[in-house]
Amino acid sequence: MFTHFSLHRLLMKSLNELNFRDPTPVQVESIPIALDGVDLQVSSETGSGKTLAYLLPLLHRLLVTANPDAGTRALVLLPTRELAQQVFMNCQNLAKHTNLETTLIIGGGDFEAQAEQLIKNPHIVIATIGRLLEHLDRGLLDLNKLDMLVLDEADRMLNMGFAEEVLKIATACNSQRQTLLFSATLKNKWLHRITSQVLREPEKISINTERGAHAHIQEQIILADNNKHKIELTLWLLANENYSKALIFTNSRDRADSLSNAFIKEKQHAGVLHGEINALRRERVLALLREDKLNVLIATDVAARGLDIAGVDLVINFEMPRRGDDYTHRIGRTGRAGQQGLAITLIKSTEWNLKANIERYLKHKLEPRTIETLQADYTGPKKLKASGRTVGSKRKKENKKPEEKKIKQRHRDKKNIGKRRKPSHSTESEKSNKN
Repeated sequence: MFTHFSLHRLLMKSLNELNFRDPTPVQVESIPIALDGVDLQVSSETGSGKTLAYLLPLLHRLLVTANPDAGTRALVLLPTRELAQQVFMNCQNLAKHTNLETTLIIGGGDFEAQAEQLIKNPHIVIATIGRLLEHLDRGLLDLNKLDMLVLDEADRMLNMGFAEEVLKIATACNSQRQTLLFSATLKNKWLHRITSQVLREPEKISINTERGAHAHIQEQIILADNNKHKIELTLWLLANENYSKALIFTNSRDRADSLSNAFIKEKQHAGVLHGEINALRRERVLALLREDKLNVLIATDVAARGLDIAGVDLVINFEMPRRGDDYTHRIGRTGRAGQQGLAITLIKSTEWNLKANIERYLKHKLEPRTIETLQADYTGPKKLKASGRTVGSKRKKENKKPEEKKIKQRHRDKKNIGKRRKPSHSTESEKSNKN
C-alpha cells in the first residue's frame, strides 16, 4: 500500500482519486530510498512503474521542504517528446491539489512561450535534452538551486548520442542535488561514465531486467515471404485477434508511411507516428488513442520508449528490430501493470539472422506460429547436404598423383620442328669474318 511510504497527504489524496493502491516492485524498492535523499541507479523492465517511482519522492520533497526563494527545484530529463508529454501529464495529475508549478520544455513547442514560462521559475521542469540546452545556453534557466535531477530512460538518451549533452546539463545543476537515474537496461558503453560523473555513491536497484522473458507477454514469430505477404498477415491479425489497441512497429518512417497507405487501400484505419510528424499531429494521434477513437497505431521506434497507452494488448513488429533492447521496448508497450499482452514479429528470410541474434540477447526462444490460410513458402534456413555430409564439415583429402603440367604449343612452333633456327643477330666475331 502507498500509505506505508508516509507520503504527503495531498499526494495521497491524488493517488486515491487515481485509484493507485498497491505499488509495483520497483516502486516498493525505490521510493523509500529516494525519500531518504540518496542517489539512485535503477534498472527495471519497461512498464514496471518507474515514472511513479521517481515522481512521488520528487513531489514529496518539494512539498515538505518549502523554499520560496529558490527557482526551479526539480528537473526531469527524457529522450523523446512523447515520453516527456506523458510524464508531464502524470506529474500534473499527482500535483493537482498542490501549488507546485510544472513546465514542459520540448522540441516542436513554441520557444518564446516556453521562455516566458521559464522566467517565472516553475518548481518543476520536464524536458527533452536538445530544447532544454537551447534555453540553458541563452541563460533562460537557473539550475543553481536544483534539489533533484531525474534522468529517465537513460539508456535511450545515450543510444541517441546525448552523453555529452547530459553531462553538460548535469554540470550546470547544483552540485549538492539528489540524482535519480532510471533505465530499462544497463547495456550501454556510456552508462558507466554517466553514472560515475553524475551520481554520488548511488544505491543500485535491479528488478526484472529486460533480458529475461516477459511474464505477461506471449512472444510469437510468423514467417513471411516478402513485404506484400507481411501486409496480408498484418491485416489478418488485426481482423482476427482479440485486442483493444494495437501498435505496429516499423524500422523506418518511409516503411511506416507506405504501410499506412496500404492500410488505406484496404479500408483499415490507423494512425501514424514517426520523427517527421509535427508536434500538433502527434498530440492529436495520441489523444485519439487515449480516447478510444483510434485503436491501431503504426510507429517507428520513436514511440517504443516510454509510450504508455492504456489498453495496448497487441504489438506487431512488421519488421524485426535491429537491436535486442529495441525489441524489448517495443513489446513492452503491452503486458503492462500485470495485464496480459501478445507480441507478434513477422520474419522474412533476410531477417532470420536478426531474429537469432535477438533470441541470444533475450536468452529465450520466440514461439513459432503459422496462419494456415497465409502460410509462407519460406520455412527458415535449410541444412543443406552434399555427398552425405553437412555443409561446413570437412571432406577427407584423397591421395591423388599430381597431374603433369601441360605445355601449350603454338602452331608456328609445330611447323618449324626439325628446321635450323636462324640467329636473331650477329656476334662481333661473325661481323669481323664477313669483313
